[in-house]
Parts: sequence; structure tokens; C-alpha cells
Amino acid sequence: MNSGINGLDEILNGGLAKGRMYLVHGQPGTGKTLHGMHFLEEGLKNDETVLFIHGEESKQEILSNGAAVNINISGAEFLDLGPESDFFTDDDSYDLVEPSDIERDRYTKRIHEAIREINPSRVVLDPISQLRYVEANEYQFRKRILSFMRFLKQHEITVLVTATLNSKPEYDTELRSLSDGIIKLTRDKEGRRVEATKHRALGQMGSDHGMAIRENGLEIFPRLIPESQQHTFKPKRIHSGIDELDELLGGGFDQRTVTFISGPTGAGKTSTGTQLLTQAARDGLNSAIYLFEENMETFTHRSESIGIPVTELSEEGTISVNEVEPLALSSEEFAHMVIEQVEAEGTDIVMIDGIDGYTISIQGQESELVRELHALARYLKNKGVTVLITNEISEITGITEATDNQLSYIADNIAFVSYVEMDGSLRKVIGVLKKRTGSFEKTLREFEITGDGIHVGEPLTGLHGILQGSPMGRTVDPVQNE
Repeated sequence: MNSGINGLDEILNGGLAKGRMYLVHGQPGTGKTLHGMHFLEEGLKNDETVLFIHGEESKQEILSNGAAVNINISGAEFLDLGPESDFFTDDDSYDLVEPSDIERDRYTKRIHEAIREINPSRVVLDPISQLRYVEANEYQFRKRILSFMRFLKQHEITVLVTATLNSKPEYDTELRSLSDGIIKLTRDKEGRRVEATKHRALGQMGSDHGMAIRENGLEIFPRLIPESQQHTFKPKRIHSGIDELDELLGGGFDQRTVTFISGPTGAGKTSTGTQLLTQAARDGLNSAIYLFEENMETFTHRSESIGIPVTELSEEGTISVNEVEPLALSSEEFAHMVIEQVEAEGTDIVMIDGIDGYTISIQGQESELVRELHALARYLKNKGVTVLITNEISEITGITEATDNQLSYIADNIAFVSYVEMDGSLRKVIGVLKKRTGSFEKTLREFEITGDGIHVGEPLTGLHGILQGSPMGRTVDPVQNE
């Protein structure tokens, strides 16, 4: 049975099991009621009869809240267990019996009558605390839920109940134990998350996953699990269009690899990556760039000022430039966005610019984000997509670490651009530290960006200490010289 929420069925190994009870729990504002509304809307789309049992919000409030995110369950049946408005002014009291006995019998009778009369295939009980509050103790609550579940299963009804847990720990334990499936919703400063902690007999994807509330309600983005490589690796080069740079790269980087371009701020990492994409476009390949550290206007102006025709290539459809809004996406949602674009547009190369911006702009802990980026890079590579990633390192001159955040294990290739002090002035050099699929030039070359584009010089020889940022000529032993 489909849940009605994109991504959730994947987490639940195919969807909900018919005739079972699912608990959706989380703090207020995490999306529990919306979850139930999606579940009922999916039933309506399938011409099923569905029932919404509610007590905290009126029918009109539920319909209005759904309409705000384009969810329409006006065709559902509604059972309101909440008190009428005149309860506030009337003085109803029970002198001879416990109030809970009266309320419990009323709730139970109304639910049973509604289900027998309507015969729904899907039921939402929002929240199940309506049944909690009328039971005297844990034992009675457990009996009530067991009876409720058996009644529903006899009628082959799939029921989704919502709860805000931790108010009564003993009841929380009972709900978790009796539920066939448990879906946990959370929300904090790092965004919304969803986790299926239980799915009896069918199993579920582990860990938590990205979630968002958008204009069409809840959207869930399962963690990316890279598939095994499906193809035989056949090296095919991506050239830069600059002869000296291609010589340094051993003819160019191979397609279907992950390449890091490292260096300090302003050294030319993004320009180098964009130059590779420009030549790839001339060679008939399509690329997508995801900007995390500058906006599209700045990127376009800066690229075109050095002769890289970003606007022209964008209009041709060979390069797509995408500006990522800070803190708007989880790592899973970003990964799904990239994959959807790759599949829809036949993208050959994806460039992520850059790591620091990614970890700042994407919701989540930095260590977790790095793992998700690794999964995305592997997934793309296994699908035959080439990945370029720019990475800013802290040193202004020299290279002491290949990449920041200890990310070098992801890379098949690592190129770097750095500043060096030569003859009292700062100059730039470019080199290659790693190329997994072929040879490369072990020397460094001078690197310069001008209004005419990127210029790469001849190999620098006769110098040492370049990686420390202070090149010096070779020391000659005077005795040997003599």
C-alpha cells in the first residue's frame, strides 16, 4: 500500500502493509498530521473510502491546513471526537461515575459505529492521546489498543496513528511495542528528518533521512546508496583546451572519475574547473555546475571576463549553472536534485563548487555531510558521470595537505593551484598530486589568469621548496663545482 509521500515507500521497503497499525511520532510542528493527510489522500486517489478521526483540530481547520500545501482530502469521512464549543460554558459534571468511564464508552462506541457504517480501507487517528486520556492506567490502555488493532485487522483496515511522545513514558513503550511500524519525525536547527525505526516483517532502510515541507506537502529524500559499478571502465579523456595544462595532466583527466581541484582562496580553482567544462562542451559533453560560494551573476561575470563564454554555453544547453540557496536543502535533497537533473538532461559532468560552501549551505553535521558527499560522488561515478569538486585549503602559500576535511580518499585525481613567493612577489603554480588512472607530469608549472584566459607555463626546473611556498635555486657544492 502506497503511503502517498514521495520517498517514504522506498524507506519502508516498498510501502505500508495492509491491515496494520503505524505510529507516526514527533514533537509538535514536525509534520505528523500532514503525514496522515497524505496517507488518506493517496487512498482517495485510488477510489478508497477513508476516515479521519480527529480531536484537536476541527474538520475545517484540517481541510484549510491541507489546502495550504495542495493536499485535498475533502472526499474523506471525518469523525470529530473533540468537545463542542459549548463545553467551555456548560457545567457538565458526573456525580455517580468516573468521567473517564463516560468518555471512554463514548469514544469507543462512536469509533466502532463509524467504522462499521463507513467501512474504510484507511483510517487516521490524530492524535491517539485521545484514547490515552480516558484510560485509568497502563494496563487498561494496552487492552484498549490491542482491542482496537484486532477490530481494525478484522476489517482489513490500515490505520495510522499520531502521537507526541515522552509525555507518559509508560504509554510510549506500549505504543511502540504494539505498532507494526514506527516513523519518527524530528525538526531542529539543522532541518527536518525522518526515520523508520520499525517495520514488522518487512524491514526498513536504516538511519534517518532528509525531509522538507514544500508547496505540495511533505517530501522525503532517502539517503543515497551507491549501486555497484555497472560498466567496464574504458578511459576517455577530458581535455582542458590548454596544451601546457593537458601535458601536465598526462593528456587530461579521465571521464567517470572524481577530481578535486584544491588551493587557497582566489587562486583560480573555480576558473580551472570551468575551463575544463568549457572544453568538454566543445567536445560534445554536457555539464552542470552547483555554486555554493558565489551567486550566478558574479560567477558569470568573472568567467566571461577571462574569456569563458558561460552565457553562450548556458543558452546552448551544454552547461547548466545552479545557485544553491544556503540552508534550504538537506544533503539528501541536494543529492536527489543533482541525480534528477543528471537523468533528465543527460549530464556528463557535475562540478560542485566548493566543499566549504557545501558544508555551510547544506543542513546537517559536517562529518555527516562529508559522508553524504562521498556517497553522491560514488553514485554519480558508477552511473558514468564525471565529478569535479573544488576545495579551499587554508594555506596561502605552499601545500601541506592535499584537501581540506581529509577528503582525499574520495578523489581519483587531485590537482592544486597555489601561491608561491618568487623574486619578492606572489606568483601562482599548478600541479598534480594524484591521478589514479594514468601517469601525469611530476613537475610544477607557473599558472596565470588574465583577460585572455588561463595561461600555463613550462615546467619549473632548478627550484626546490615550491610546496613550502618559498622556491629556491638548487644548492651547488663548491667543491664539486670546482
